[in-house]
Amino acid sequence: MLSVEHLKKSYPHSGGSLEVLRDISFTVEAGEFVTIVGPSGAGKTTLLRCLAGLLPRSGGSVTLTTSGRVVDSPPPEIACVFQDYSRSLMPWSKVGRNVEIPLKNKIRERGKRHEQVERALREVDLDGFADSYPWQLSGGMQQRVAIARALAYRPEFLIMDEPFASVDAQTRADLEDLILRVRHDAGLTIVLVTHDIDEAVYLGDRVVVMSGRPTTVVDTVTVDLPRPRSQIATKALPRFAELRTEVLKLITRDGAEVTA
Repeated sequence: MLSVEHLKKSYPHSGGSLEVLRDISFTVEAGEFVTIVGPSGAGKTTLLRCLAGLLPRSGGSVTLTTSGRVVDSPPPEIACVFQDYSRSLMPWSKVGRNVEIPLKNKIRERGKRHEQVERALREVDLDGFADSYPWQLSGGMQQRVAIARALAYRPEFLIMDEPFASVDAQTRADLEDLILRVRHDAGLTIVLVTHDIDEAVYLGDRVVVMSGRPTTVVDTVTVDLPRPRSQIATKALPRFAELRTEVLKLITRDGAEVTA
């Protein structure tokens, strides 16, 4: 689905340049859930913005292999969900209008847009909240609105930048299970960045471990846990603990710090 080859990204800094991404290479297969972990400041958000075509690359390539499209601007196949739902939602617009935003230029007929919005809200268990304002909802519900907006677009590929970092632990677990269900039902391909090792292992088919800046890929860990997954049963498996330890060793070997 996606091929990242020798991706590089630098920013102008103090008369020179700040190298953030030195050499990033990995692939994502169609229907796969890939999680990315790494230390704070390693450029994970920069990486995702390059994958989505929101930032220009300094070198290397990002290619949608299904179409052969080189990603140098936001492609129609990709939708994004960001960490800070309070900044990604418009508080003056009702939930339905927020979800409808990406459909304005895709679906001309208003009735069909409304049907798509209602379908997306049902998929994230927010049926009946289209006429509420984001500020009337809890943090977890607001992030569900952000996810619904991405789903309404019917993307092939979903990019998520620490989407559950701003909510409490129980809500986080609920949202993790929600995105697993949505991914299964919609057949989505997902790349998700997180600081949380447990989350990376619980959600992913593979975990890409990044180094500190300037960033490279330390290793990729295949997660051979059975699906469907359960917050209780999956995390109680000895194999879950083994994979968690393997990822943690890779990170600490590089001197990085994440939430264990």
